[in-house]
Amino acid sequence: MPDTDVRDDRSRVRGLDALELQPRRGTGERSAAETAGRIWAATWPKLAAVALVLLAWQAVVWSGWRTEFVFPGPDRVLPTLFREITTPEFWEAVQVTMRRALTGFALALVVGVIIGIAVSQFKPLRVAIGSLITGLQTMPSIVWFPFAMLLYGISESAIMFVIVLGAAPSIAGGLTSGIDYVSPSLLRAGQVMGLRGVQRYTVLIIPAALPMFVTGLKQGWAFAWRSLMAGELLVIINQQNSIGWALSQARQLNDAERLLSYIIIVLVVGIVIDVFFNWADRALRRRWGITGS
Repeated sequence: MPDTDVRDDRSRVRGLDALELQPRRGTGERSAAETAGRIWAATWPKLAAVALVLLAWQAVVWSGWRTEFVFPGPDRVLPTLFREITTPEFWEAVQVTMRRALTGFALALVVGVIIGIAVSQFKPLRVAIGSLITGLQTMPSIVWFPFAMLLYGISESAIMFVIVLGAAPSIAGGLTSGIDYVSPSLLRAGQVMGLRGVQRYTVLIIPAALPMFVTGLKQGWAFAWRSLMAGELLVIINQQNSIGWALSQARQLNDAERLLSYIIIVLVVGIVIDVFFNWADRALRRRWGITGS
């Protein structure tokens, strides 16, 4: 009898598995169409928004609010933009700017993680500098540049200094918030499993805090990007080609078409990075079962 019961249980399990797997096969057959539908559903609102912005922009130009020499329309700016992106100088400028952005953000990440872990671990430290971290987040990054230039002169170190000051507080705040919301049951499970010291953070706490930490990283990148753009406009290092330097040159030459072209480029880079962080956030939330979409 026990063997018969075991065989019956196994048969029922196989039957349940078959029921569970059957829809998945159907879903696999429709996956290409569903994927295309999801891509289109996510794309068409953005395309519609771009079209509306271009129409509104052109309507303002047609209204005569400013002369086209000062405020050209998309019919003049977009061809200039397409010409710019085909030149080697443009890609050199993008390379320099992105190198600075990634280097500064990496430094801010290291500083922010160290501060976030320290603040979450030691309550007296949180009481001492918690409000300071929040205050640093609210300060405009441009305020730091006179002091940075006094410390480091006209150099990339001045730009890195301001990027770290702008981005690290947001990263630290996101990590601290994520650690604060780690489930106590997970912490107790880690204690039972014998997780201690650095291993406790690398194996348990940091992975559990990742969804909120990614939000802090996203905000930190936004501050880093703003700080970098301000720095490249203010700190001109031996006229080194960069996006900020190209903006400054276009302004000095009263070249409104090229100026607006680079403003669009700055916006596009920001949107692309934002899309990446949104994708990472959704992937982490799906992994943790926070959302099914």
